[in-house]
Amino acid sequence: MTFLRIFVIIFLFGLPRAGADTTGPGGSIIERTRNETIYRDVVFAEVEDVPLKLDLYLPTKATGKPRLVVFFHGGSWRSGSKESCQVRWLVRHGYAVASVGYRKSHSAPFPVILHDCKGAVRFLRANADKLGIVADKIAVAGASAGGHLALLLATTAGVDGLEGAVGGNLKESSRVQLALGMYCPTDLHHDAATAPERWDKPASPLYQLLGGKPSEKIDLARQASVPAHVTADDPPVILLAGGADKPGPIVHGKLLKAAYDKAGLQVIFQILEGAGHGGPEFRDDERVKLILGLLEEQLKGSP
Repeated sequence: MTFLRIFVIIFLFGLPRAGADTTGPGGSIIERTRNETIYRDVVFAEVEDVPLKLDLYLPTKATGKPRLVVFFHGGSWRSGSKESCQVRWLVRHGYAVASVGYRKSHSAPFPVILHDCKGAVRFLRANADKLGIVADKIAVAGASAGGHLALLLATTAGVDGLEGAVGGNLKESSRVQLALGMYCPTDLHHDAATAPERWDKPASPLYQLLGGKPSEKIDLARQASVPAHVTADDPPVILLAGGADKPGPIVHGKLLKAAYDKAGLQVIFQILEGAGHGGPEFRDDERVKLILGLLEEQLKGSP
């Protein structure tokens, strides 16, 4: 192949995309695409020799170090994967996105599962310079069960028994500045108290999260409920529920909105007509504008 022909190919199509090409922070594999640099499988903690990992997506065209959004996947607290990141689209708008893999309820019932999430936030703050991000102000987001974890993390900063020590970095704060919950539960105490015939079955996700019959673990269910922890210093939240979804996310959204309203806090609760348990409606133009507006206000504004 002549030099001229090679030059023309590179000019038209660019250099070949580098895949998994080197090792990065936390033992991660660095991948590069046209729009992203990805740190894949960053180890943020080890528990009993089991590594806990996250993926970090960085915008390649960011001006300066990007602000951070931390995402928690769904799966009824017992399944799912960090590979399913519902807010990765934020990278196109200049944000870094960390998608966290946490232990599932069979090995990490509540509150241990929350400890993993807080450990990831502390790790990201402690290693912000090394990772090339700004993490003094952080937003969290989650879908379904991950939305519950994100919202609970947002309202339990400093609560005894809910911080844990996963991953260390205990000098770092787990407090966040904005939370987005999509089609998610919020008030597990409500479910445990009003529908024990449904949730007391061993196969139910709430039974597995709490490690027993919810009706017999009412105090733990309350501890795992976002509205129970709402205080005047909590960050703004966005709650999105599908109008065609099962009633749960809508009921739970209303319960958390009522608690936020009572505390005089900023809360946006929207029911998306025609949307189910997920779908493109949660990232349509109106939602993109809403989410980007709150991120700009809460992460980039003055302290």
